[in-house]
Amino acid sequence: MLVGYARVSTLEQIASIEAQEAELRSIGCEKVFTERISSIESRPHLQAALEFVREGDALVVSKLDRLARSVIHLCEIVQHLESKRVGLRILNINLDTNTATGRLMLNMLAAVAEFERQMLLERQRIGIAKARAQGRYKGRKPTARAKRDDVRRLWHEGFGPVAIARKLNISRSSDYRCLA
Repeated sequence: MLVGYARVSTLEQIASIEAQEAELRSIGCEKVFTERISSIESRPHLQAALEFVREGDALVVSKLDRLARSVIHLCEIVQHLESKRVGLRILNINLDTNTATGRLMLNMLAAVAEFERQMLLERQRIGIAKARAQGRYKGRKPTARAKRDDVRRLWHEGFGPVAIARKLNISRSSDYRCLA
């Protein structure tokens, strides 16, 4: 049985998720799990798909980046699938882990993708440092410090750090910084 998994990062990407679903169904996926969630968050539908597949099945995705967020994560998924004797197919690169060549190509592509991601992050850090030096990048506005007076007022009214954090929608550690 072919089992599909489709994912987009934001709710606005409706066309993309519909295109992924259509592609997965067109190649014969009988069941398709879909999610509209960032890859860094917990993905319950991916977990459901991994639990659903059985020996002899294949998990099918349209692109590698829809499935895994890093080489380590990809390896974990592939290991899980292999332990269940389930294959992985990635449509846009015509890759099938049921073949030795497919497994080799998957590992090579994952390593290249991880390298590319690290290079992007490095370029981003360099760009931020350059912008800071020119005074154009100031970072995120410190929201908790703006609530310092409210934190102190609530503290003197007898509220504890957890209650203050919930009431003002800040972290408990921010409470302590404001009270110091």
